[in-house]
Amino acid sequence: MPVGRFMLVLHSHMPYVLSHGKSPHGTDWLFEAAVECYLPLLDALDRMRQAGVKPRWTVNMTPILAEQLDDPAFQDGFIEYCEEKAEFARQDRELFEAQGELWMTGLAAMWERWFTKAVIQFKHQCGRSITGSFKSFQDDGLIELITCGATHGYFPLAGTDESVQAQVKLAVSSHKKRFGSDPRGIWLPECAYRPGYAWKAPAGDDEAVWDRKGVEQFLAENGIEYFFVDSHMIRGGEPLGTYWQKFPQLAELFSRSKELFSPPDEYRSEYEHYLIPEGVTVFARDPQSTVKVWSGDVGYPGNPYYLEFHKQQYPGRLRYWRISEDKANLGAKQPYDPWRAHELVAEHAADFVNIVKGTLAQYKGQANREGTLVAMYDTELFGHWWWEGPEFLYELGMKMAADPDLQMCSGGDVIDQDPARHMIHLPEGSWGEGGYHNVWLNEDNHWTWAMLYPAQKWMRYLARLGVTGLAQEIAEQAARELLLAEASDWQFLISTFSAKDYAEARFPDHIDRFNRLAEMAERVHGGATLNEEELEFLRDCQVKDAPFPELDLSYWAHLDHPLRPPEAYRP
Repeated sequence: MPVGRFMLVLHSHMPYVLSHGKSPHGTDWLFEAAVECYLPLLDALDRMRQAGVKPRWTVNMTPILAEQLDDPAFQDGFIEYCEEKAEFARQDRELFEAQGELWMTGLAAMWERWFTKAVIQFKHQCGRSITGSFKSFQDDGLIELITCGATHGYFPLAGTDESVQAQVKLAVSSHKKRFGSDPRGIWLPECAYRPGYAWKAPAGDDEAVWDRKGVEQFLAENGIEYFFVDSHMIRGGEPLGTYWQKFPQLAELFSRSKELFSPPDEYRSEYEHYLIPEGVTVFARDPQSTVKVWSGDVGYPGNPYYLEFHKQQYPGRLRYWRISEDKANLGAKQPYDPWRAHELVAEHAADFVNIVKGTLAQYKGQANREGTLVAMYDTELFGHWWWEGPEFLYELGMKMAADPDLQMCSGGDVIDQDPARHMIHLPEGSWGEGGYHNVWLNEDNHWTWAMLYPAQKWMRYLARLGVTGLAQEIAEQAARELLLAEASDWQFLISTFSAKDYAEARFPDHIDRFNRLAEMAERVHGGATLNEEELEFLRDCQVKDAPFPELDLSYWAHLDHPLRPPEAYRP
């Protein structure tokens, strides 16, 4: 008799960084994630499949990531990237050998084999289709694939309901086309949720207060059965910090949403799943086990024998050193020992299994029923930030499959086996620092929302014009630009300073393109013709920003709002 259920949820995402014919700053991010995270994860699943193990992991691949992985530009560029890395490793090997550094020579040979193997795996095992490989593991019952907002738009702060509606509808249609079935679950971008209430935009000059739909309404309307939040939202905790002092309008919004939230008499736990209004089920992340896998300070990834992320050998940027006992001193890093690291992976997987069992056993003793421990992570943690992470997941899956005290399950499995017993209301919040919108709306990125809100309203107007022909083609490209501008990544990168300049260039570029395309679509709809320069601009946009070749403009249409003149939305 198991003590409880274990649900591993992996969130795979990358903003639109794919280049067609150029090599901007972000393109390598996609190649790195593919070779360091997605292919190793697929390899771990393949080995489990061969062993007859079905770990039932819940894997999210955002539609915008899937669009890039399926693009021929990625497939060709990825092979070139891996071959270039293998060549850098060969050069390092020759250099180390000439210097008499035999251990480093062996590590360079390891990297040379590793990147060569990645090309073979991509070409022959995956058939050049990473998404197709994930689908095969879904079809064989090893994983459950779920979706996310189409471009990872931040739902609670969206300026129109239609923008949220489009993010969800496009996500569902894209998922069904690519993976062959409707998604049952969704990873809300940044795990950010907002109930329905009277809302006012926290940026810009629109002072109107209007009734917003709750996020769960969009999910229910599109057949989504479950989603995930951070534990503080299940427990009803207040967001942290002095955020309200800087953004009092958000304090007002939170107080309105809080009116809908009244804690139930029974104890709330992150090891239970609950229904919320509209009949959608919500799961919460377990905070205790998460830190062991996520944290480089107190968790497994910070072990001195694991591969150091920051110290690299140039020009190939390959890594040859372990974290070492002196973590802060890059000059004191010792050479990496893959054999010792591999031994630690098995030890840490066994330790994690014991933590999960102990936590679930304690809950079963308290509640007199089996609970579900939900471990939620960005997929890119495993392999990119924590090099040994994919092997950890493999060891974890194998050990749990052999343990009669644990049941591995997906989100859909839990709903089918043990439907939620209680209904609750959720407060507004996210899984970001402070538990609210701090990361995505602050003094550094406030300007992005002031630019985004008029564009979202203008898109709603365009969608209701009934455009056809060339005007429809232009409006669809405008919709792509808006979708790309809505990605929560831009605000995140600005807030964390991790790629601030890149985000501050990308976001306004999409807004500027949207504004120009929207104006062109209106003119063409009214009977005007485009000049050569405008046609060239359109074609440039279609080549540069090319995801979602099939868009349905009706996703942005909503008849409950008055059709205001376009001058109200133009910058």
